Amino acid sequence: MFAAGLLAMTSAGHAQTSTQAPKPAQIDRNGVLILIRSTLLALDQANKTGNYTVLRDIGAPGFQSNTAARLGEIFAKLRNDNLDLSGVAVIEPQLNLLPQIEANGLMHLAGFFPSVPTQVNFDLSFAPVNGQWRLFGISVSIGQSAPAAPTPPQPPVAQKQPAPNGAKQAAAKSAPAIKLTPSDNKPADNLQPK
Repeated sequence: MFAAGLLAMTSAGHAQTSTQAPKPAQIDRNGVLILIRSTLLALDQANKTGNYTVLRDIGAPGFQSNTAARLGEIFAKLRNDNLDLSGVAVIEPQLNLLPQIEANGLMHLAGFFPSVPTQVNFDLSFAPVNGQWRLFGISVSIGQSAPAAPTPPQPPVAQKQPAPNGAKQAAAKSAPAIKLTPSDNKPADNLQPK
């Protein structure tokens, strides 16, 4: 999905003019949260309604060069999978790429919203427009919430030997078995496709 999300950028956008290393963006935590959440919620609403005009209109001029119909094509898989992104309003995002200013002047950040059993991954770029950061590029995908540990191999089954009388009595006096079941506390913020 990353490639499809990058198609939401424009080739007529900011050309990289130097090989300058990215530098940290001067933006506070609340500003980052607002950008991430408002962008992903706009995508969620666009996917639910099939109307991508608001998503297009909140973008930078380069992003706005995409038509609403083109954005609909780009995000058709997310829409067809009925991916519900509304949980991003309440889940705390985890950034694996802190906001940085790229050599082309775009602010780039990436991360995920942890959820069970899947997580929402995002990669966003914003362009400065009239003193505000406006959406320039977006990529959203679903991934596994955490690396799964391999299941331990089962030990070989030993031949049962008759237990001495004393062992049978001790086993009978042991505590009752407890059946473990999965927790009924399933998160309300499940971001799985429906």
